[in-house]
Amino acid sequence: MLPPIDEIEVDRIHGTNDASRKAEKREVNVDMNPMVDLAFLLLTFFMLATTFSNPQVMELLVPAKPDADDAQQETPVKESRTMSLVLFQEKIVWYRGITDPEHFDISYDDTRLIGFLSAANKGTDGLVVLIKPLPESNYENLVTVLDALNNSGVQRYALDEPNEYDLNLSMQNP
Repeated sequence: MLPPIDEIEVDRIHGTNDASRKAEKREVNVDMNPMVDLAFLLLTFFMLATTFSNPQVMELLVPAKPDADDAQQETPVKESRTMSLVLFQEKIVWYRGITDPEHFDISYDDTRLIGFLSAANKGTDGLVVLIKPLPESNYENLVTVLDALNNSGVQRYALDEPNEYDLNLSMQNP
């Protein structure tokens, strides 16, 4: 049977007091070197195993500067085959020909611009597009137009400086 409560030795069951039990705990030393080594091994593995996405670039063929003798050998382009795109900040003004042209506006919307350039390319054999960015235009607008020309199948295009007619357009259309 059970002994009476007074006779039970509590210290013998629980051990000694709490202070001596805390003193018996050992300190744990964890060596962090293997974990750091593993972290660097994983880092180098993923750096070497990862493939970076290649930047998508569009090939631009830029002709070499002509000599003075070669200037006479340039073939002129018919005025009926030229289209000028004057790049403003918010819109594009386009016109056909060079002498006394009638100008029209179009937005930088990709689908509309690609459709417009595709129709112009199909309607004109050997279309040459002159891209004339104004100072107020930005690089994104130029890239949008170059992408649209590439997607619409226009084979010949060139960047050109704005002439007096283009600069007058910029003064008329603020």
